[in-house]
Amino acid sequence: MSKAAAARTRPLSPHMQIYRWPVTMAMSILHRATGIALYFGTILVVWWLLAAATSESAFAFINGFLGSWFGVLILFGYTWVLLHHMVGGIRHFIWDTGHGLRKDIASKAAWANIAISISLTVLFWIVALVLRA
Repeated sequence: MSKAAAARTRPLSPHMQIYRWPVTMAMSILHRATGIALYFGTILVVWWLLAAATSESAFAFINGFLGSWFGVLILFGYTWVLLHHMVGGIRHFIWDTGHGLRKDIASKAAWANIAISISLTVLFWIVALVLRA
């Protein structure tokens, strides 16, 4: 068999257009990404605390920023990242006990992680907005 014929019959390496990511793989990557995002969100919390400890004008500035539509969007995202990472951590803790390691259960737990984190985020913001009013 010639090199050209062998090259044509070799299987293609999986790539983004033909490879379907399992939900567990996507959740693994997302868990790491949310962990990284928590660092940046925590900078906002530190900024807010330092502004509160520094001066009234600094605190008014950060409150104005976080109270804007963009700031609220960032806070909403930070809330989801925090809750998603927490629920993922609980999922990993359950795996550490040796439970839920079968492929079908792990996939269901990954989907549950998404559903629970979104539900908790929306519930948190509904409660926060009702208490604020």
